[in-house]
Amino acid sequence: MRSADTLASLLLAAVLVAPAIAQTPLHLIPMPREVKAGAGISLTRGIRIECATPCDPEDAFAVADLKSILGARRVLVTDAAAAPHIFVTRLGTSIGKQIYREASGTSATAFPTEMHAEGYAISPDPNGGQDAGIALTAETSAGIFYALQTAAQLIEGDGTAATLRIATIRDWPAMKTRGLHDDLSRGPIDTLDFQKKLVRTLAAYKDNLYSPYFETTQQYASNPLAGTPGYSLSADDARQLVAYARQYHVTVVPEQEAFGHLRHMLLWEQYSDLAETPHGAVLSPGQPGSIPLIRSMFTDLAALYPSPYLHIGGDETTDLGIGRTKPDVDARGLATVYLDFLQQIVTSLQPLHRKILFWGDVAQDAPSQLKAMPASFKNQTIAIAWGYSPDPKGGFPKIIRPYTDAGIEAWVAPSINNYRQVWPNQQYALDDIQQFTRDGQHLGATGQLNTLWDDDGESLANMNWYGILFGCAAAWQSGESSIAQFQRSYGPVFHGDSTGLIDQAQNELTAAMSLLEANKVVSHTEGTDTLFWIDPWSKDGQVFAAKMRPINSQLRLHAEHAINLVAQARNTNPGLREPEALDAMDFGARRIDFLALHFQLADEMATTYAHAQTTAAGDWKKAHPGVSAQLSDINGVNGRLEDLTYGYSQLRDMYEQQWLRTYRPANLRPILERFDFTTALWLSRIDKVRSAQRQWTDIHSLPSAADLGIPAASIPSTPVN
Repeated sequence: MRSADTLASLLLAAVLVAPAIAQTPLHLIPMPREVKAGAGISLTRGIRIECATPCDPEDAFAVADLKSILGARRVLVTDAAAAPHIFVTRLGTSIGKQIYREASGTSATAFPTEMHAEGYAISPDPNGGQDAGIALTAETSAGIFYALQTAAQLIEGDGTAATLRIATIRDWPAMKTRGLHDDLSRGPIDTLDFQKKLVRTLAAYKDNLYSPYFETTQQYASNPLAGTPGYSLSADDARQLVAYARQYHVTVVPEQEAFGHLRHMLLWEQYSDLAETPHGAVLSPGQPGSIPLIRSMFTDLAALYPSPYLHIGGDETTDLGIGRTKPDVDARGLATVYLDFLQQIVTSLQPLHRKILFWGDVAQDAPSQLKAMPASFKNQTIAIAWGYSPDPKGGFPKIIRPYTDAGIEAWVAPSINNYRQVWPNQQYALDDIQQFTRDGQHLGATGQLNTLWDDDGESLANMNWYGILFGCAAAWQSGESSIAQFQRSYGPVFHGDSTGLIDQAQNELTAAMSLLEANKVVSHTEGTDTLFWIDPWSKDGQVFAAKMRPINSQLRLHAEHAINLVAQARNTNPGLREPEALDAMDFGARRIDFLALHFQLADEMATTYAHAQTTAAGDWKKAHPGVSAQLSDINGVNGRLEDLTYGYSQLRDMYEQQWLRTYRPANLRPILERFDFTTALWLSRIDKVRSAQRQWTDIHSLPSAADLGIPAASIPSTPVN
């Protein structure tokens, strides 16, 4: 390390580098608030990264983190004086002030207020010459960390082909709090290693909060019934996660449902008297044991997660007023009873000295009562307005203003729309994140909590990065974030793909899911997982089959194009980053493709069997070869029933591999059982059709389609043989 004030002369040695590389557009996520791109410098000789003396320990960690990132990308990190460099210093040094003057284009040497906490500046090295490298500065360790994460993105390419882009940047966040809500209660439970990867990735794209969601998936010393060992996070998991996240300037904020969504806890007989309805999901406000139960869990949480916040949930209390509290709700009204209990919870948690977060969906419908809440409640709470569907008609302010107008701090919570989907509905998600975050910023919301949910337990974590990263970008960037800009940057930044193929593959998957959305094949609440599992020969399946017929081919072509694009990108550059996310793209595309294929095959078999019945009605000797061939096409070597059984079986094995890369084994079995059940369904039909084949050979007749569970042919067709 070297003194910043004596560095100027020493940096002159760094000008002996390769010639600058021609200027191309910058790909950065988030895009800095002010950025001027320059040319690139070849890093064939490596890169030098150093921190001015004295180097704060947190800054030293950030430098070490960048070195680790570059090491994984096979970029040589060297101490050679002739190598291009990244120089790091705090704003208080003379060179720090000089960096800021260069970045701001003014004579200013101090950050404006908005840059104090997390802002940073980057400029071409002011003393070493245009080709020497870049220098960066910030007031805080968080600012230094974010500057270095931007520097990581300014290094384009990997290995000896890497280049350092020279840029002049001044940057700071639009929203104070930027985070991700991670559902750990609807099936999948992240491994601790994957939670650490989430933290690292969120930090790399400038999020500063991670919120794991618990219904009964955190273990409490005071309440052993709340978290089953093996199916929940232990106290040690929590402590390790918090310590790890702190290094990356990420605060871990636990959410424990404290009102609704407590069915798994209220199933215990010990708590049966606390439920609004028998074995229901809502804690009854009027029961004397409700507040003590909440207080005990959150006291444990406060000890495990020393963040400024605790999240009590409070959403979707749909049972409230239909059970034990019905007389009270009838007398005082639902909103009054709800807000009264919410205030009791907040008051009971005051000794923990935390801001209390709660979901805004219930109380937002009572704006006058929110305004009348006492100042103590308003000062101690933050309402999180959530809206998971894009609203081009401008409906988001209606769910934000009840809180901001009442003087209650608010955050906004969009969604990556992964729940109940074979692949996240990305256009839906990007529009939602863009619009909701924009409106939140405009109305004074101080935070964004992007959400992922695993409602039916099937979502796979490595499919979620696209929506997660756009959420990071939208919360950091000011105003309406550009979706098109993000879509052009995702492949180069996240995967190191300079060909554009990964971005094209993402666009194909987005188009596939948008096709299902546009044709209203399933409701938004059902999701496309329904289509993957449903039996097309069932009564409900026939309804969906009719909706799928016009789009099956187009849907498959989108999915197959995505598979080809991912493979082409990997063949072009075998060293693409985030290979597990690329595997997830491939798997998601294959699942979309098979979803449409199983409807096509079901239709083709019904049509082929109808044709076989028609042919069988004629002369047996003439009909025999044709009917036998048609039956074999349904059930023979490489027949359609075999296609379905092999397809579900292969996807089952791939799904299990995907799951175990990020999740604990807990709750995997029900999904695998569904694969097995569906495979067994089609295997049973093999037996039925085989019996029909024997009947045709033995007595020259065929059973009715209904006897085999085959519906009437829905579309006329020539036989497939």
